[in-house]
Amino acid sequence: MVRSGRNRIRFTVAALATTAALATGTALTPATAATHPQPQPLERTQRYVALGDSYASGPVIPRQTDLTCLRSSVNYPSLIRKELGVTDFQDVSCMGAKTDDMWRQQRDTRRPPQLDAVSGDTRLVTISVGGNDIDFADILKRCTYPFSPIPDGNPCQRHFSQRGTDELDKRIDDTAPKVAALLKAVHKKAPHARVAVVGYPALIGDDARGCRESLRIADGDVPYLRGTLRRLNAMLRREASAQGDLYVNTNATTAAHSACRPFADRWIEGIRSFPRASAAFHPNAKGEKAMSGAVVDALVFGPKR
Repeated sequence: MVRSGRNRIRFTVAALATTAALATGTALTPATAATHPQPQPLERTQRYVALGDSYASGPVIPRQTDLTCLRSSVNYPSLIRKELGVTDFQDVSCMGAKTDDMWRQQRDTRRPPQLDAVSGDTRLVTISVGGNDIDFADILKRCTYPFSPIPDGNPCQRHFSQRGTDELDKRIDDTAPKVAALLKAVHKKAPHARVAVVGYPALIGDDARGCRESLRIADGDVPYLRGTLRRLNAMLRREASAQGDLYVNTNATTAAHSACRPFADRWIEGIRSFPRASAAFHPNAKGEKAMSGAVVDALVFGPKR
């Protein structure tokens, strides 16, 4: 369900507290519900902090407000802030961020730990993290063919499974405790905050031919990589539910507009986004807008399965 902007703001500000149980869905048991105090309604002057990687920061999308982190003024955290009318807002999302960078200075950008932005008066935290922990850049390097003929079969899957087990599954499993530790750290620093873990949108769709043309991926690797992204999102959902937090399914929101769709229909870019000002393999401005709407709707009406 999607409300108009004005109604969505009214419902969100009034209902963040009263719909806390609904917003976490059936995974919120009495035991997990008691883990964190129920937050009070989010007022305009209350604090919202956005943590995350480039899927939150919005690289290349105009207007870029931070060239070090490649952060856009219309990324999904900024659109959430605008829609909720929040005035106390800090967005520390940054290109290349991993879960470790929540606690440490990010090595490539020299930015301070993202968790430094979270404080006791924070009432809403959104988090996009995990993709760099499983090394999206390495996966794209191994599995795409931007300047060479695309091979037949499933060379990417064979590469990551050559030792008898799926290396990408192991990376996802290894990232899970890091995400759990991050969520616990957020609640320790902001015990009254509502926390939303924002899943990754639909980079890879069902159209093998479209994926081959847009992403330069072998046909046999399309279902494999799509499954890897779904397993990453499933892990994020499990860890969010285990902490009594909200998981936002942006994959469902963007499924009809993946990078495998025709150029005009894409909310997620392929290997080449020109002439559109967006980063390859990332949400464009429409994708960031869709992600922001999914978060606001999930806060008010509950998550989509």
